[in-house]
Amino acid sequence: MAAALAAKNEEAQILGVVDITTGSDAKIEPCRLGEAIQFVANASILGYDLRAAMVFYGRPELHSLRRRDCEQLWSKYGETLLRP
Repeated sequence: MAAALAAKNEEAQILGVVDITTGSDAKIEPCRLGEAIQFVANASILGYDLRAAMVFYGRPELHSLRRRDCEQLWSKYGETLLRP
């Protein structure tokens, strides 16, 4: 968790999110890690299926977060993740 908090301003990619309305993969543009964590932590209320969601940042083979990780980070650090 500390590594993700320290990297909150790095570019991140969100994959594995399905738009429930269309049933297709949601096209989510790369964004800051803090914003990606916020999105994944709250996206189910917006109509997304997050069962396979992953957030990749830094070198993908080294840094990734699952939905549960994002929920925990968001509940613990909240707005701190969004500050530059």
